[in-house]
Amino acid sequence: MLLLIDNYDSFTYNLYQLIGQLTDQPIRVVKNDDLTVAQVRALHPAGIVLSPGPGRPEDAGITEAVVAELAGEQPIFGVCLGHQAICHVYGGNIVAAPVLMHGKTSPIQQTQANVLLANCPDRFTVARYHSLVAADPVGQNLTITATTADDEIMAVADDAHQVYGVQFHPESIMTDPAAGRQIIENFLALTAAKVG
Repeated sequence: MLLLIDNYDSFTYNLYQLIGQLTDQPIRVVKNDDLTVAQVRALHPAGIVLSPGPGRPEDAGITEAVVAELAGEQPIFGVCLGHQAICHVYGGNIVAAPVLMHGKTSPIQQTQANVLLANCPDRFTVARYHSLVAADPVGQNLTITATTADDEIMAVADDAHQVYGVQFHPESIMTDPAAGRQIIENFLALTAAKVG
Protein backbone atom coordinates (compact mmCIF):
# COMPACT_ATOMS: atom_id res chain seq x y z
CA MET A 1 0.00 0.00 0.00
CA LEU A 2 1.17 3.50 -0.87
CA LEU A 3 0.25 6.35 1.43
CA LEU A 4 -0.50 9.74 -0.13
CA ILE A 5 -0.59 12.52 2.44
CA ASP A 6 -2.94 15.21 1.19
CA ASN A 7 -1.87 18.71 2.14
CA TYR A 8 -5.32 20.04 1.26
CA ASP A 9 -4.49 20.63 -2.38
CA SER A 10 -6.47 20.24 -5.59
CA PHE A 11 -3.47 18.57 -7.27
CA THR A 12 -3.51 15.66 -4.82
CA TYR A 13 -5.97 13.67 -6.90
CA ASN A 14 -4.11 14.40 -10.14
CA LEU A 15 -1.09 12.86 -8.44
CA TYR A 16 -3.25 9.97 -7.19
CA GLN A 17 -4.54 9.35 -10.71
CA LEU A 18 -1.08 9.27 -12.29
CA ILE A 19 0.29 6.97 -9.58
CA GLY A 20 -2.75 4.72 -10.00
CA GLN A 21 -2.12 4.44 -13.74
CA LEU A 22 1.41 3.19 -13.06
CA THR A 23 0.94 0.69 -10.22
CA ASP A 24 -1.36 -2.04 -9.00
CA GLN A 25 -0.55 -1.19 -5.40
CA PRO A 26 -3.49 0.20 -3.45
CA ILE A 27 -3.19 3.91 -2.65
CA ARG A 28 -4.58 5.33 0.57
CA VAL A 29 -5.14 9.07 0.77
CA VAL A 30 -5.17 10.77 4.17
CA LYS A 31 -5.31 14.44 5.10
CA ASN A 32 -2.19 15.79 6.77
CA ASP A 33 -4.01 16.02 10.10
CA ASP A 34 -5.90 12.67 10.01
CA LEU A 35 -3.16 10.46 11.46
CA THR A 36 -0.20 10.64 13.81
CA VAL A 37 3.26 9.59 12.67
CA ALA A 38 2.89 6.48 14.85
CA GLN A 39 -0.31 5.60 12.99
CA VAL A 40 1.45 6.11 9.65
CA ARG A 41 4.28 3.84 10.77
CA ALA A 42 1.76 1.19 11.90
CA LEU A 43 0.27 1.11 8.40
CA HIS A 44 3.61 -0.14 7.02
CA PRO A 45 3.24 1.71 3.71
CA ALA A 46 5.54 0.64 0.88
CA GLY A 47 6.12 4.32 0.19
CA ILE A 48 4.87 7.75 1.23
CA VAL A 49 4.00 10.60 -1.12
CA LEU A 50 3.72 14.12 0.29
CA SER A 51 1.35 16.16 -1.83
CA PRO A 52 1.47 19.78 -2.89
CA GLY A 53 -0.46 22.24 -0.79
CA PRO A 54 -0.89 25.87 0.24
CA GLY A 55 1.15 27.69 2.85
CA ARG A 56 4.43 26.84 4.48
CA PRO A 57 5.70 23.31 5.13
CA GLU A 58 5.88 23.76 8.89
CA ASP A 59 2.12 24.40 8.88
CA ALA A 60 1.28 21.23 6.90
CA GLY A 61 0.09 18.89 9.66
CA ILE A 62 2.32 15.83 10.08
CA THR A 63 4.16 16.32 6.78
CA GLU A 64 7.47 17.45 8.28
CA ALA A 65 7.23 14.95 11.15
CA VAL A 66 6.79 12.12 8.64
CA VAL A 67 10.04 13.12 6.95
CA ALA A 68 11.89 13.61 10.24
CA GLU A 69 10.76 10.32 11.79
CA LEU A 70 10.25 7.95 8.84
CA ALA A 71 13.12 8.79 6.48
CA GLY A 72 14.99 5.56 5.90
CA GLU A 73 12.04 3.37 6.90
CA GLN A 74 9.99 3.87 3.74
CA PRO A 75 10.77 5.69 0.49
CA ILE A 76 9.40 9.24 0.67
CA PHE A 77 8.57 11.45 -2.31
CA GLY A 78 7.54 15.09 -1.86
CA VAL A 79 5.93 17.27 -4.52
CA CYS A 80 5.96 21.08 -4.27
CA LEU A 81 5.02 21.71 -0.61
CA GLY A 82 6.13 18.13 0.13
CA HIS A 83 9.51 18.95 -1.45
CA GLN A 84 9.78 22.11 0.64
CA ALA A 85 8.99 20.09 3.78
CA ILE A 86 11.84 17.70 2.98
CA CYS A 87 14.28 20.57 2.46
CA HIS A 88 13.12 22.28 5.66
CA VAL A 89 13.48 19.12 7.77
CA TYR A 90 16.99 18.59 6.43
CA GLY A 91 17.95 22.07 7.59
CA GLY A 92 17.27 24.20 4.52
CA ASN A 93 15.47 27.52 4.45
CA ILE A 94 12.19 28.06 2.61
CA VAL A 95 12.02 31.56 1.15
CA ALA A 96 9.85 33.62 -1.16
CA ALA A 97 10.46 32.75 -4.80
CA PRO A 98 12.02 35.57 -6.83
CA VAL A 99 9.10 35.26 -9.26
CA LEU A 100 5.69 33.76 -8.50
CA MET A 101 5.24 30.64 -10.60
CA HIS A 102 1.56 29.78 -10.74
CA GLY A 103 0.68 27.72 -13.78
CA LYS A 104 3.93 28.48 -15.59
CA THR A 105 6.47 26.21 -17.23
CA SER A 106 10.24 26.24 -17.02
CA PRO A 107 13.01 24.12 -18.45
CA ILE A 108 15.04 22.42 -15.76
CA GLN A 109 18.49 20.86 -15.91
CA GLN A 110 19.64 17.79 -14.01
CA THR A 111 22.71 18.64 -11.94
CA GLN A 112 23.40 15.30 -10.27
CA ALA A 113 22.52 11.75 -11.31
CA ASN A 114 20.08 10.03 -8.95
CA VAL A 115 17.44 7.34 -8.77
CA LEU A 116 14.40 9.63 -9.03
CA LEU A 117 15.43 11.34 -12.27
CA ALA A 118 16.96 8.25 -13.90
CA ASN A 119 15.98 7.84 -17.57
CA CYS A 120 14.68 11.42 -17.74
CA PRO A 121 16.27 13.83 -20.20
CA ASP A 122 19.07 16.01 -18.85
CA ARG A 123 16.80 18.98 -19.67
CA PHE A 124 13.01 18.92 -19.69
CA THR A 125 10.06 21.25 -19.18
CA VAL A 126 8.10 21.21 -15.94
CA ALA A 127 4.94 22.84 -14.57
CA ARG A 128 5.39 25.12 -11.59
CA TYR A 129 2.80 26.34 -9.10
CA HIS A 130 4.58 27.93 -6.16
CA SER A 131 5.46 31.15 -4.39
CA LEU A 132 8.08 29.62 -2.07
CA VAL A 133 11.34 27.80 -2.86
CA ALA A 134 14.08 26.02 -0.96
CA ALA A 135 17.23 28.12 -0.69
CA ASP A 136 20.72 26.73 -1.18
CA PRO A 137 22.16 25.15 0.91
CA VAL A 138 19.26 22.72 1.24
CA GLY A 139 20.65 21.02 4.30
CA GLN A 140 22.88 18.22 5.43
CA ASN A 141 22.74 14.92 3.47
CA LEU A 142 20.45 16.36 0.79
CA THR A 143 21.76 16.74 -2.77
CA ILE A 144 20.40 19.21 -5.31
CA THR A 145 19.62 17.14 -8.41
CA ALA A 146 17.92 19.66 -10.73
CA THR A 147 17.69 23.43 -11.07
CA THR A 148 16.26 26.08 -13.35
CA ALA A 149 18.50 28.24 -15.55
CA ASP A 150 18.55 30.85 -12.75
CA ASP A 151 19.55 28.20 -10.17
CA GLU A 152 16.23 27.77 -8.39
CA ILE A 153 16.20 24.33 -6.78
CA MET A 154 13.81 21.99 -8.56
CA ALA A 155 14.75 18.55 -7.20
CA VAL A 156 16.61 17.09 -4.25
CA ALA A 157 17.61 13.61 -3.13
CA ASP A 158 18.87 11.69 -0.14
CA ASP A 159 19.56 8.40 -1.89
CA ALA A 160 20.85 6.75 1.31
CA HIS A 161 17.44 7.18 2.98
CA GLN A 162 15.34 7.10 -0.21
CA VAL A 163 13.94 10.60 0.30
CA TYR A 164 13.23 12.65 -2.83
CA GLY A 165 11.56 15.96 -3.58
CA VAL A 166 10.57 17.93 -6.64
CA GLN A 167 9.43 21.56 -6.57
CA PHE A 168 7.53 21.09 -9.83
CA HIS A 169 4.44 19.02 -10.61
CA PRO A 170 5.23 15.75 -12.43
CA GLU A 171 1.49 15.02 -12.61
CA SER A 172 0.66 18.21 -14.51
CA ILE A 173 -0.20 18.09 -18.21
CA MET A 174 2.23 20.99 -18.63
CA THR A 175 5.19 18.88 -17.47
CA ASP A 176 6.95 16.87 -20.18
CA PRO A 177 4.64 13.82 -20.00
CA ALA A 178 7.35 11.22 -20.51
CA ALA A 179 9.52 12.75 -17.79
CA GLY A 180 6.62 13.15 -15.37
CA ARG A 181 5.63 9.50 -15.75
CA GLN A 182 9.25 8.36 -15.50
CA ILE A 183 9.72 10.17 -12.19
CA ILE A 184 6.66 8.44 -10.73
CA GLU A 185 7.78 5.08 -12.15
CA ASN A 186 11.21 5.55 -10.59
CA PHE A 187 9.67 6.21 -7.18
CA LEU A 188 7.32 3.24 -7.56
CA ALA A 189 10.30 1.01 -8.33
CA LEU A 190 11.71 1.92 -4.91
CA THR A 191 8.43 1.04 -3.21
CA ALA A 192 8.16 -2.32 -4.98
CA ALA A 193 10.98 -3.65 -2.83
CA LYS A 194 8.94 -2.76 0.29
CA VAL A 195 5.76 -4.57 -0.81
CA GLY A 196 5.21 -7.89 0.85
